[in-house]
Amino acid sequence: MSVAETGKDANHTAVTEFILLGFGRGPGLQVVPFMTFLVIYIITVLGNTILVLTITADSRLHTPMYFLLKNLSLLDLCYSSVIAPRAMVSFLTDTKTISYRGCATQLFFFSLFVTTEAFILSAMAYDRYTAICNPLLYTTTMSKPVCIQLVVGSYLCGSVNSMLQTGFTFTLSFCGSNEIDHFFCDVPPLLNLSCTDTYINQMVLFPLCGLIIVSTALIILVSYAYIISAVLQIRSDAGRHKTFSTCTSHIVAVSLLYGTVSFMYAQPSSLSSPDQGKLVSVFYTLVIPMLNPFIYSLRNKDIKAALRRLTGWRLFAKN
Repeated sequence: MSVAETGKDANHTAVTEFILLGFGRGPGLQVVPFMTFLVIYIITVLGNTILVLTITADSRLHTPMYFLLKNLSLLDLCYSSVIAPRAMVSFLTDTKTISYRGCATQLFFFSLFVTTEAFILSAMAYDRYTAICNPLLYTTTMSKPVCIQLVVGSYLCGSVNSMLQTGFTFTLSFCGSNEIDHFFCDVPPLLNLSCTDTYINQMVLFPLCGLIIVSTALIILVSYAYIISAVLQIRSDAGRHKTFSTCTSHIVAVSLLYGTVSFMYAQPSSLSSPDQGKLVSVFYTLVIPMLNPFIYSLRNKDIKAALRRLTGWRLFAKN
């Protein structure tokens, strides 16, 4: 363990680097986690990159819904890239250390991107509400400046939360063990390492995460309450199915992210084990970013048509 002396008392030392234990203890290689992360990350990068390039290249997809979807894919690329490459290095080498600043940087950007994604998902729900419940005002309500403001506002909210989470966490003193029982620097395992009282941090972490989860989830729930009401007023079954099918992908993506993030951050740490937390973390840091391109494209005729026009792949032929 690398430490540096602080103060006059040589018995009090401060951690200058951390050790990411990953899915085991000790210096051994972790081949199975490495291969799992590698496959997932490659699929994530390819899927989200193809989705971003397709939306950018096809002018028929230059609409508010796909503008927000493109930003969602960029976020998935970013926050999985903050986690996966560094984790794979620690799995495959004996060098499992991460510097103090590197750990703070990883936590900052991860918190920024995952929080921003929650707000982008709520903006997408508002977009669907406007398109279905107020179609005549859609082009005005969801104009390009409004879409840009929604994305910028999402990043601002993500930045505020990220600065608070990182600032409160790294004002703590780490003067004991430097072994993080996780595969990346996250708030709960870091709080467990602190040798100072974390009561204030716990009182900031849970209410703040709860506020973000509840506020964005409330926007989504209210939007879909109006959407369901509007859909039920459509007389034909085909019309109801066609209208609501535009929301199915978003509902699935929201359920996956909010379910896992709520489980991880909206409960006291005493109610979950480290191993349980790591498995849930794998799901929302890697699996969900991998699944999102498939969720939004496999049942989306516009995306499949755009891919067919750009590539000519028979895989995207009409069913």
